Amino acid sequence: MSKMKKVRHCRRLLSKTDAIGVKIKRNRATVVLYVAALLFITTSFTTPVEKAKLFIHIEHYAGMQPLQMDTVYYKNELGQTFTVSRFRYYLSNIKLKKTDGTEVNLPGYFLVDEADPESKSITLSHVPEGNYHALSFTIGVDSLHNCSGAQSGALDPVNGMFWTWNTGYIFMKMEGHADASTSPGHIFEYHIGGYMAPNNCIRKAELDFGKKGLTIYDNKDNGIAIKADVLQLLKTPTTIDFSRLSSVTDFHNATIIADNYADMFTINADE
Repeated sequence: MSKMKKVRHCRRLLSKTDAIGVKIKRNRATVVLYVAALLFITTSFTTPVEKAKLFIHIEHYAGMQPLQMDTVYYKNELGQTFTVSRFRYYLSNIKLKKTDGTEVNLPGYFLVDEADPESKSITLSHVPEGNYHALSFTIGVDSLHNCSGAQSGALDPVNGMFWTWNTGYIFMKMEGHADASTSPGHIFEYHIGGYMAPNNCIRKAELDFGKKGLTIYDNKDNGIAIKADVLQLLKTPTTIDFSRLSSVTDFHNATIIADNYADMFTINADE
């Protein structure tokens, strides 16, 4: 074959190859457009995941009685009488657990204070609709925010729940008067905090909704009523004797109180 014929033959081959390449590109473009159109149509007709609000209402009790500040005397497991003058704590890292085992995180830090009725009502937005069997939350403030210095909102030091000398938060504060207390004025005070082992006082509570569970709907008042019992804080797993332990304001004995307040929450079936 002459050189000229070889050149013409190569050109014809290249032309065919180019034509095939153009067809492939066109086919790819067609496929991409088809897939995009299909996704658009599918998305257009897919029902979006609805989001709802969940209202958590917390009531403080002393056994079967609603907690009243200063005016009512209660008894601990040892029969020692006491009154409560201050009761406040942090809740955070709230999660809803679905019946299929998955969890929905509902971030936020909440300072619950018996002296502030509004603080006992927590509103959580953007909660996916669905069936849930349990609620969990942290009592306290996680290590990251303990190490971030003074912050704003519920974590603002102006709330009186921040140890500037220790660069950390007080997770729970309970104060009052007990005749058996050996502290000046027969007061008792439990200021519990600390996030580092072996004095880590961050505790987690998990509350089961029972057989009925909890179904969250959009455009509906979804509510949970929680009971926090100060008597539980004084008895399980360690019974608190005011004559022996009337003041905890640092890491000494703090985990004893923390272990007790981990069990003070229950679902209030009366509401």
